[in-house]
Amino acid sequence: MGNTTRLIKKYPNRRLYDTQTSTYITLVDVKQLVLDNENFRVVDAKSNEELTRSILLQIILEEEAGGSPLFSAPMLAQIIRFYGHAMQGMMGAYLEKSMQAFVEIQNNMQDQSRGFYDGKGMPSPEMWTQFLSLQTPMMQSMMSSYIEQSKNLFVQMQDQMQAQTRSMFQTFPFGPGGPGGQPGAAGTPGGEDEREPEREPGKEPPDKR
Repeated sequence: MGNTTRLIKKYPNRRLYDTQTSTYITLVDVKQLVLDNENFRVVDAKSNEELTRSILLQIILEEEAGGSPLFSAPMLAQIIRFYGHAMQGMMGAYLEKSMQAFVEIQNNMQDQSRGFYDGKGMPSPEMWTQFLSLQTPMMQSMMSSYIEQSKNLFVQMQDQMQAQTRSMFQTFPFGPGGPGGQPGAAGTPGGEDEREPEREPGKEPPDKR
């Protein structure tokens, strides 16, 4: 994977132009760039507007309609409900970090499977059988660890959000009787009791003039 970012321009006729190869490409070609871990950007040829996310979403849409969907209808519905929600930003970060954790698990499995190939790059039948027999318990263990990490991550992000909320409200200049403050003994802002004093037997009430 090169260090330079490949630039792809999208023209009004919806055609994609790869500036590195000076050729027109399709969404299938862009998908291959993703699979090859190529760094690339897609921009509008006229306005230079960033279109990378839009193109990636088109690829996902085609894959989801291809017969082997990754997302179930309930999951998509739940994701839609987070748009405009107060926790939208937190959910986006949570999903991104969860994907990173899952990719790490996948990479670890690939590293472990390399030892089951012979010098010619072909899998050894005996070692491969042993590897497959270990797959199920290993996957269960790794997935349990992944789920636990995801739960801890969500709780951590939730705690951070609550701490930020408390910090924000602590800066508000509430008075003694406002949110978080204590009212006076008699319910007055200053806490003073303004009730008329009780009369003692045989005495007139004090003149308030």
